[in-house]
Amino acid sequence: MMGIDTFEKKNIVFVFTTEGDKLSFRNDNIVVTGGDGNTKLQTTCYRVFALFVVGHLTITSALIEKSRKFGFSIFLMTPSLRTYDIIGHRIEGNYILRKSQYAVSDLNIAKHIVNNKIINQLETLDKCRGKDNRLRKDMELLKEYANSAQQHVGDDVQTLMGIEGAASKIYFRNIFDMPEWTGRKPRMKLDFINTTLDIGYTILFNMVDAMLNLYGFDTYVGVYHREFYMRRSLVCDLVEPFRPLIDWKVRTAVHVGQCKEEDFFKVDDRYALNITKNKDYVSFLMKPLLENKNEMFLYFQSYYRAFMKHKNASEFPQFKIENAK
Repeated sequence: MMGIDTFEKKNIVFVFTTEGDKLSFRNDNIVVTGGDGNTKLQTTCYRVFALFVVGHLTITSALIEKSRKFGFSIFLMTPSLRTYDIIGHRIEGNYILRKSQYAVSDLNIAKHIVNNKIINQLETLDKCRGKDNRLRKDMELLKEYANSAQQHVGDDVQTLMGIEGAASKIYFRNIFDMPEWTGRKPRMKLDFINTTLDIGYTILFNMVDAMLNLYGFDTYVGVYHREFYMRRSLVCDLVEPFRPLIDWKVRTAVHVGQCKEEDFFKVDDRYALNITKNKDYVSFLMKPLLENKNEMFLYFQSYYRAFMKHKNASEFPQFKIENAK
């Protein structure tokens, strides 16, 4: 399996296409050609960890074959940055790992993950300047919720979700303390900040999915989110500690005018990003993930090893955002 020395040399590649573009394989390179036959992008397969294709284009079967050989996934996304399919590399047949996954019957690992998420939310709020009394009190509440998640007795998933939800409500009202914010409403896109968060979380979700596929996890079987038709519950679990990376970047982008309402348009009261702004938004949303990609890799490597060695939940990894770049 891939080690950190190999992974740190890998790149995450985004391709923004226009009508008539073709994605193919040539001499161990990924090549994008336009309708006029000119080369728009060329990169070696040896350096690709994940390939994101935004827009519609033609893909050759040779490229799919080579994605398996060189070990990278291809994420197909609409112009509005919604993932509609994933093809290419996936480790299959790791039945020992999957037996360990299926044997988990308690919430101990889930409590560890929720605790990690709330601690990272707390550390993110600690970066805010000019803390008033309300924020300080809310941060104390978050500490209590983090402890409650870790010390939660029993296997009542609804209670654990209630702790996480209460913590997130406190966190979001402070991290986005601005007039444009209407409250966190996933996928409803009621303001431009929520829409930007959804885009960032989608990129993060796909990156976590690609990490898990390095080891052969059944990504539909989670330890926290329950199994549901066509939902990658394990991916839903393991994006949680990393979400504050996106949150802080969006907050910063709003404050410096990098993310603003004029970049969006409304359809049936839902905000959508202007397609001409796709590259700009993907660029700044990817930045914290790329800066911390090695740390993310080591987290998932440790998570895999903990499963294979049947370690206690307390020995599973934590991503510490206080050390993030």
